[in-house]
Amino acid sequence: MSLTLIVVLVVALALFFDFTNGFHDTANAMATPIATGALRPRPAVALAAALNLVGAFLSTEVAQTISGGLIRGEGGQVSITPALVLAGLVGAITWNLITWLWGIPSSSSHALFGGLIGATIVGTWDVGSIDYSVLLAKIVIPALLSPVVAGLVAYSATRLAYAITHRGDGLADGRSGFRYAQIFSSSLVALSHGTNDAQKTMGVITLLLIAAGIQPASHAGPQWWVIVACGLAIATGTYTGGWRIIRTLGRGLTEVKPAQGFAAETSTAATILASSHFGFALSTTQVASGSVIGSGLGRSDGHVRWGTAGRIALGWLLTLPVAAVVGGATAMIARLGTIGLIIDLAIAVVVIVVVFRINARRRVTAEHMAAGTEAEVASATSAIHITRPVPVAPGEEKR
Repeated sequence: MSLTLIVVLVVALALFFDFTNGFHDTANAMATPIATGALRPRPAVALAAALNLVGAFLSTEVAQTISGGLIRGEGGQVSITPALVLAGLVGAITWNLITWLWGIPSSSSHALFGGLIGATIVGTWDVGSIDYSVLLAKIVIPALLSPVVAGLVAYSATRLAYAITHRGDGLADGRSGFRYAQIFSSSLVALSHGTNDAQKTMGVITLLLIAAGIQPASHAGPQWWVIVACGLAIATGTYTGGWRIIRTLGRGLTEVKPAQGFAAETSTAATILASSHFGFALSTTQVASGSVIGSGLGRSDGHVRWGTAGRIALGWLLTLPVAAVVGGATAMIARLGTIGLIIDLAIAVVVIVVVFRINARRRVTAEHMAAGTEAEVASATSAIHITRPVPVAPGEEKR
């Protein structure tokens, strides 16, 4: 198989991963505003898609972490080959689709890193082919700290919001205004998601071009067509709406009210934007989940469904190693040469077809989300409805 054909196939597979990243992570920005009724499902994902596309053009720091830092090379050359990039993508796509089918908001980012790390180590038979200082400083430590930091910020912001808008003496609390504020905060999350997650695929494609000798290793930044293609791919995936994960993040972790939704989204956006500035390739899913949990704990009458939270945490722990194992296995197959690459592509196609066929049998759609939201909003409105006092005739005032 010619090098040019391999590069074309890997670019196509990378863009498909970017597409899955989009619908896998739509919930990060839009789960809470959909759950509170601040935005209708379809307009919400359309807004998120547009802002993901814009965000893809704002920074390239994260892309350069992947293309110029994670994979260690000697003499200015990276140690990974286009065939191994393909193997790593198969590992990432496999885990992404399985967790999406289960409705688990796992990390697309860690699936990608795991797939690449496993493929590189097995494909080169060299555990030193990974720069572990970059892995630790830019990926592992942010993965551990970011959901905790976002959760603490969301907890504090939620407590503050409820303290300021305390309801008393039959007066309206003004919290309904947070629904309008959520439109802004969720938009900021979508924009920040584009600045972080779209860049990861840009970094993979750039790494591929360097490995194929098409782009010099001294220039680790993505080319303009890579930025455009990745921005469009993640935006398209976002617009399709990952309704299963939106349901888990918007309703499965805690009952989300407008004030805490605004707090969660604001803390998520702040954490992601700060990380993108420093080139930390963190998981936006972990940040969003941590924020939702923090906001649930911050509400005095709120609660967190720890069973669901534990299931999500287990998905976090398994993502990188499972993707690494699949990436390593497909890298082993890729060592067979052309026949190995054909087998790897066949594995990817089979996984994609099987998962989408299973999904077609028990789909979760925008209509399901809209119906559930309308019922919850109606119930909440009834619960906090404040009746006006009946006028009292002169002389009959209460003593």
